[in-house]
Amino acid sequence: MSEALAAAVPTAATAPPDGPAARPAISPGAARRPVAGRLALLLPGGVALLAGLDAALILLDLPAPVRLDRLPQVHGVLLVLGFVGTLVALERAVALRRPAGFLAPALLGLGGLLLITPLPLQLGQTVQVLGAAAFVGVYVALWRRQRDDAVLVQALGAALAGGAAILWLGGVPVPLLLPWLVGFVVLTIGGERLELARLAMGPGAGTTLVLLAAGLLGGIVAALLWPAAGTALLGTALLALVGWLAAHDVARRTIRARGLTRFMAGCMLAGYVWLGVAGAIWLVGGPATTGVRYDAVVHAVFLGFTISMIMAHAPVILPAVLRRPLPYTPALVAPAVLLHGSLALRLWAGDALGHEAAWRWGGVLNIAAVVLFVALAVGSVLLAARRVGAPR
Repeated sequence: MSEALAAAVPTAATAPPDGPAARPAISPGAARRPVAGRLALLLPGGVALLAGLDAALILLDLPAPVRLDRLPQVHGVLLVLGFVGTLVALERAVALRRPAGFLAPALLGLGGLLLITPLPLQLGQTVQVLGAAAFVGVYVALWRRQRDDAVLVQALGAALAGGAAILWLGGVPVPLLLPWLVGFVVLTIGGERLELARLAMGPGAGTTLVLLAAGLLGGIVAALLWPAAGTALLGTALLALVGWLAAHDVARRTIRARGLTRFMAGCMLAGYVWLGVAGAIWLVGGPATTGVRYDAVVHAVFLGFTISMIMAHAPVILPAVLRRPLPYTPALVAPAVLLHGSLALRLWAGDALGHEAAWRWGGVLNIAAVVLFVALAVGSVLLAARRVGAPR
């Protein structure tokens, strides 16, 4: 398998056996049932995404379609655990191919929905703790099936998500939990990159990534216990990890390709840059729990890195999960460019230079980029389904 193909095609540990040689012939009705079930599990994550974007408008002090007092309070956890957590847990449950595995995305999605209802906040928090525990259980089962370093790294990420959910339920403020949530997405995506581009990373890549993940885990715990020294250690560990990923990822070479491969590589390399910005802020500035440095770290990681990586992998991962093609179109470049351009406006002109208008406009365009990408992705799926006559 070529390096470009390794970066664009999931491994057997990532994707379900959907090829004709891997499963017996089934009727169209039977094929629709698992797809409908997976869509039902994905929908709460979509609602969490929309609610999180609505909360972002409120935090920007702008008109929002829905105004709930609780939304700004749950904004971060809603997007990280309610949206990203549900999305990743569903993909891992599909890889596990056991009905019990789908409990994790179901609970994480339900927990996200409960966070935006009038019900007690502790109810949604508790359900998310249970969802995170089930998520860790999925990785335990995957590890028993295949003792792979990539699975171990992602399992550490899931454990950090569970730790964040437990600490939040226990009353720890979200800004203090930021390193835990960052660790969840970074280790999850880092493990995914090892799975998808292992050949390009070399034979010792798994061991190196596990050691770097352990260093990041140590920095996260240290930042909670000893904020000043711990945050410097955390920043160092994060920079070491992202530096290694960027140096060994096949995206450094496939950026010279065309079409989907180049789009994926561009999104991934830009994501690594933003993750490095977050690590540098922690290393140089220490704890970032309020103000412009907090805003910069949060959005560098969860927009610049996480959303960019989701954009990169969506044309590969979503078809494996939903059994519906997501054809690449050059139009997908537009939301990616808008995302990174608006983030630069927000962080550099807004946070760093103190221009409030740039900060606000950057935030609005951040939201527009995410909404545009979702709209284009859904439109591409529906159009592809119509062309081949598949049920929508």
